[in-house]
Amino acid sequence: MGFSSTIYKNAADKLAQKRLAAEKQADLRREEIYSRYPRVKELEQQIAYCGTEAAKTVLRGGDVVAEMTKLKEKNLAFQEELRALLIESGCGENALEPQYSCPICGDKGFYEQNNRTIMCPCMKRELVACACEDLNRTAPLSLCTFDSFRVDRYSRERDAETGIVPYAHMEKIFKYCKGYAESFTPQSESILMKGATGLGKTHLSLAIANEVIRRGYGVIYVSAPSLLSELEKEYFSRNSSGSSTAEMLTDCDLLIIDDLGTEFRTQFSTSQIYQIFNSRILSHKPVIINTNLSMSELEKAYTDRFVSRINGAAQKLDFLGDDIRIRRK
Repeated sequence: MGFSSTIYKNAADKLAQKRLAAEKQADLRREEIYSRYPRVKELEQQIAYCGTEAAKTVLRGGDVVAEMTKLKEKNLAFQEELRALLIESGCGENALEPQYSCPICGDKGFYEQNNRTIMCPCMKRELVACACEDLNRTAPLSLCTFDSFRVDRYSRERDAETGIVPYAHMEKIFKYCKGYAESFTPQSESILMKGATGLGKTHLSLAIANEVIRRGYGVIYVSAPSLLSELEKEYFSRNSSGSSTAEMLTDCDLLIIDDLGTEFRTQFSTSQIYQIFNSRILSHKPVIINTNLSMSELEKAYTDRFVSRINGAAQKLDFLGDDIRIRRK
């Protein structure tokens, strides 16, 4: 995958830390078991001695087969006694081994199969997590939560034109967003949040991001202008071997694009927005898009194909009322 060298290093470092921690814990556990059951230490020494003697037997020559058979029998007997002692003591037969978080690669990130080195799924997860962390570094996630969202700032008066009470309408949207975050899975539906500036789209999408991240999922939150600037820089860079951002946008559990429609629109940006949205929909992964544009304005700004895709794949939430940032003041 096309992640940057920095992302690879960060992911590898995190796995190395997990591996080191597991091995330190195993060493501490071994010393504790030795102190309680000295015979365990003796058996491990005997097993190691058999291995050393096997190597010496090959070098000495003579009746190697007979000697190796004896050593193998002794070694297996010691191993069986050790296993039985660990089980009988209640420690468990694997108590002396490091308990790595990944049983496939032992927290190395790679494993061998059919003489090939293969990237472990745990390494892929770490790459995505590190990439999400890197992109989210500038997002104001800590500022917006469900607890800090104030529905009472919306008017309780019925709108003369639409006949809708903004307070009641936004209370439903708030409950929907909260429920969405609390029950989120990587197969949850996509959402299109649309409405005028200052109606809470950014706040609620950040609140969703906070809750989903807290539950252990990988979330990328990015504004449309920043996202397209990064994609353009990678795409046109002579030193780029591929767009790590584009792959990350497809791989993360939840992608949130804020302020769609405020970016400088070009043929490149329009095609990229469609490709990102379409790729995630085809992969059955959710996208949350925030925009100040209406459906007709989206169609003019992008394409009818893009709007058609959104209509068929996303839950549409219309944010109503007056700018709550002005009401707050």
